[in-house]
Order: sequence, then C-alpha cells, then structure tokens
Amino acid sequence: MSKWLTSTMVLCLLATGCGTVARNETSPSPQNNNRVKVQQTAPRAKAISNPKQVAAHLESLAKQVPGVNGAHCVVFKNTAIVGIDVDGNLDRSRVGTIKYAVAEAFHKDPYGINAIVTADMDLSHRLRDVQADINRGRPFSGIAEELSDIVGRIVPQLPREVQPRQPEPGKQEQPKIHKNL
Repeated sequence: MSKWLTSTMVLCLLATGCGTVARNETSPSPQNNNRVKVQQTAPRAKAISNPKQVAAHLESLAKQVPGVNGAHCVVFKNTAIVGIDVDGNLDRSRVGTIKYAVAEAFHKDPYGINAIVTADMDLSHRLRDVQADINRGRPFSGIAEELSDIVGRIVPQLPREVQPRQPEPGKQEQPKIHKNL
C-alpha cells in the first residue's frame, strides 16, 4: 500500500510540475527585444523660417483646389491658419469636401502639415485683416484686435447683465412717447 501511495504522490507532483512552465512572452526582457523598428512614414513639418513666404505658398496651394475662390493665410510659429473663400451658395457638405481637399493638399506639403483650414467667411476676412496688419508691421496689435473681436462675438450677452442708461447730469431727459401699434 505504501508503494501505491508513494507512486500516486510522485505522479501528482510530476503532473503539477509540468503545468508551471516559464512564460517568456508575458514579460520580455529588454535584452531579448527582437522587434522590428519602423521609420515614421508621415511627412514631418519643416521649420518655418520665412512666415510670409510660407503663407504665400500655402495660399497658392489652397487656390489650386477646385471650388476655392481665394485664400488668406496667417503663420504663427510652426502653425498656419488658412481661411478659404468658397461660393456662398454651396451646401455644407460640399464646403466640407472642399475643406477636406485643401487639408489633403496641405498634408502632402511639409509646410502645411500643421495647418488649420477654415471656410468660415467671417474668420477668413479676419485672417485677411491680420495678414494686412502683419504686412504693415504691426503683427501683435493686429492679432490682438482680431482676437478680441472674435471673442466679443462668441461671448453671449445676457439680458440680466444689461444696465439701463443713466441720463447725463445737466441734460434733461426728453419725454418718452408711447405709441400704440
């Protein structure tokens, strides 16, 4: 009986010992890293040394896309903001297609990889004004003025924050005429 019990115990130990195999695939060591390394295939953005030249280049690229009537570009550091002029009668999906085509043209260009494309008429006109200010030699004040105008349009005006006008001292308030319509 003792032989039978001993052989059963040895068999159980062998069976449990075979189940605990070292698993090298769960935590690889840095020395045995045989993975393939791949180079980046997307174009890298070029450093912009002449913003006016890059702006003119991106504007000409945008104007080559069918459906773009004009383009205005402002370059700030390594980012360009490009406003495109499209026909006002186009529906939203067609305008989106044109914006995508411009972005696709920029993606293939090393200067345009970090560009932002907008088809909003108001922003496009503001970009034109900023570009004119930059050409006049006042880049920071031009950008600051346009940004304040944009923020002024975005921030809502709540009726409860409206203060009624106070008459100036020394002037008589003219009687209000109520007309029944």
